[in-house]
Amino acid sequence: MSEPNNGRTALFAGGLAAILASTCCLGPLVLIALGFSGAWIGNLTVLEPYRPIFIGVALVALFFAWRRIYRPVQACKPGEICAIPQVRAAYKLIFWSVAALIVVALGFPYVMPFFY
Repeated sequence: MSEPNNGRTALFAGGLAAILASTCCLGPLVLIALGFSGAWIGNLTVLEPYRPIFIGVALVALFFAWRRIYRPVQACKPGEICAIPQVRAAYKLIFWSVAALIVVALGFPYVMPFFY
């Protein structure tokens, strides 16, 4: 049950980086759609210069998570968390959810002009 063998840390890092990458562009739109308003929403654009860094971190973390999650079951020792089919299925679902977040972070700046 060692942490480096199950990909949880890489999934968490990828998800966090994907959320931070989309904060500058997607964040204000979501907040306005939810009914929040105020001049402070404009401050979220301060993160725009860091967007490529966050996307890079998310892609690297996703690569390491993919290596851990999609390895053969035979590489896992019996009783380890990676040998349990339900856990593997849950990690795969989370993996593809984080991948979708990264795709949104990558494509949203190009689609954003259609929303504003």
